[in-house]
Amino acid sequence: MNTITVQALIAAPISKVWEYWTLPEHITQWNFAADSWHCPAASNDLVKAGEFHYTMAAKDGSFSFDFWGTYDLIEKEKLLAITIGDGRKMFVDFEISATGTLVTERFEPESQNPPELQQSGWQAILDNFKKYAEENHQQA
Repeated sequence: MNTITVQALIAAPISKVWEYWTLPEHITQWNFAADSWHCPAASNDLVKAGEFHYTMAAKDGSFSFDFWGTYDLIEKEKLLAITIGDGRKMFVDFEISATGTLVTERFEPESQNPPELQQSGWQAILDNFKKYAEENHQQA
């Protein structure tokens, strides 16, 4: 399987990282790649065969789309195996490390955009997640 991988080491415990990744009230705070975008709505039915839906939107209202998927496997604080709405597979691994939590996303690329663009976009969202998780963990 041809996959793209992005990673971030987050200076926060795995329980908090999992919470920030899976709870809609947190997802809307970090799930975008650039400051000109936002995630105004998110829902997450975190059970096998449950769906998540994230509204990805330009802040100027010019464009939005529903990024969604279905959970194939959930191992709490360890792994999410997902079928994205367009049929591609995606995996999110959570690993405890000496300095926090390593989050690794692996996904099958789509065919409209070059793999490098997809990797940089997904990495930007993951970097946004890292910033959000670390800032909120510090305040807790």
